[in-house]
Amino acid sequence: MKWLCGGPGAGWLYVRPDLIEELEPSFVGWQGHARPFAMEGGFEPAGGITRARVGTGPMLSILALEAALSAYDGLLLADVRARSLSLTRFFVDCLDALGHGETVVTPREDDRRGSQVAVSHPEAYAVVQALMTRGVVGDFREPDLVRLGFAPLYVSHLDAAEAAVALSEVVEHQEYARDEFRSRATVT
Repeated sequence: MKWLCGGPGAGWLYVRPDLIEELEPSFVGWQGHARPFAMEGGFEPAGGITRARVGTGPMLSILALEAALSAYDGLLLADVRARSLSLTRFFVDCLDALGHGETVVTPREDDRRGSQVAVSHPEAYAVVQALMTRGVVGDFREPDLVRLGFAPLYVSHLDAAEAAVALSEVVEHQEYARDEFRSRATVT
């Protein structure tokens, strides 16, 4: 199950089809009930993905998502996946060429990799913060991972190369050691 960048109740959920009937929603609402107008005391989930409905979605969120999804109009999912793999493979190749390939913990096999690459560094939190000052936005994941995502619709191979160079320079020049990058915030 994956919330599509909205979180529970924000309107968009994906559940692998073979698991839908096993889904027990954490949030329940009248629209997810098997008989929404029966006004029964308990909750009996509807069949299929309908069981995950909690109510009318917030219109601004729905409109923003609708506009964002229009970027996929006319695209084949296989082509989007191929570009994602090309970007992540290229980024890993760049890290190899820059001498940082051994830090890659994401599988190198295309069929085992998503649209992100994680690299290990003992000061990963500070590395992520230093990268942000260079315009490279990543995530820190405990205990020691720098995670960079590659959105295939708008990230280019040039972006991937520049991110690899930025990561290499942040690590080689120990830019992450500056105090401003080491102070932890609640969210990275």
